[in-house]
Amino acid sequence: MAYAIRVHRHGAPDVLEWQAVEVAAPGPGEVLVRHTAVGLNFFDVYERTGLYQAALPFTPGREAAGVVEAVGSRVRGFSVGDRVAYVSNTSGAYAELRVVAADRLVRLPDDIDDRVAAAVLLKGLTAQMLLRQVYRVRGGDRILVHAAAGGVGSLLVSWAKHLGATVIAVVGDAVKVAYVRELGADEVLTASDDWVAAAKAGDGGGVHVVYDSVGKDTFWRSLDSLRPRGLMVSFGNASGPAPAVAPLELSKRGSLYLTRPTLFDYTRARTELLKATQDLFAAIRGGVIRPRIGQTFALREAAEAHRALESRRTTGSTVLIP
Repeated sequence: MAYAIRVHRHGAPDVLEWQAVEVAAPGPGEVLVRHTAVGLNFFDVYERTGLYQAALPFTPGREAAGVVEAVGSRVRGFSVGDRVAYVSNTSGAYAELRVVAADRLVRLPDDIDDRVAAAVLLKGLTAQMLLRQVYRVRGGDRILVHAAAGGVGSLLVSWAKHLGATVIAVVGDAVKVAYVRELGADEVLTASDDWVAAAKAGDGGGVHVVYDSVGKDTFWRSLDSLRPRGLMVSFGNASGPAPAVAPLELSKRGSLYLTRPTLFDYTRARTELLKATQDLFAAIRGGVIRPRIGQTFALREAAEAHRALESRRTTGSTVLIP
């Protein structure tokens, strides 16, 4: 037996319940992991509210770090006592113990702390996907980053600056402006500022790419911030789902491109996962990105952590401690 957060109905944060659960032994190709740190992400909120469908009841959470407790048959490369981390395409990380497919695990180097891994793996791999695969940012590019003080947004700002981009960052309120300036953003605006005009002010009549994790409240203005043939990357729904868009709207604004990427489609093969992870760990070691754990909560207090995240009271990453 172990304890986990369980959701029996969709709704507000108070549907997150701390309960005893049974944990099965690992089967073929599986590993039992005792979590030491669990990452908090907006994806968890979307599943809790029912925006993203998950069969009830379920345990939220897609990323964690921990120690291998047991190894199933046909597992190679992992032993009891190994420090590991993972990002899963199924929920279940808000738990003391979890059985995980071995091909989704990555071994943690000695210089990567468990809490850092839990705070950064999903967000960092997402940033790597957005900057190096969905759109390959290069020196001279102008980009717009929404929610730039958040877990993914802060990594995008620092990494994009290292790659030579001009970064226009948008944050929820003035309290977060100084923090994002320290990350290297060239211009930092609040959500109430005219960030479309800022995006349009440079050469080219707009930015090359917009990274929008806000969704409904910013979608159309994000499109309006792009230069002709610019790319709109919608990768979150913090304010609600982005609206449906007719292809003609992209044509009217200058033959724009629109994509809605999912990390798991970019790390489907283990070789892809390991390459992206190595890229991320190298960026951390080189000081290209400096993951910031802005706050921690006990895992059993996940409801309060969700309230803080949804009200935009968090800065950087949030980690839940079993």
